[in-house]
Amino acid sequence: MNLIRSYNNWRRFRDTVGELNRLSNRELSDLGISRADIPYVARQSGTR
Repeated sequence: MNLIRSYNNWRRFRDTVGELNRLSNRELSDLGISRADIPYVARQSGTR
């Protein structure tokens, strides 16, 4: 069960990073996120 949870968290992280990287700098700024914050934000999405 732990393996499945880890895989799902990794997939969520990867998908979130991909989606945020597709946004323009202006769109990220509107959300209050810088490019350097993307991994942090993506990690947070994996814990929810």
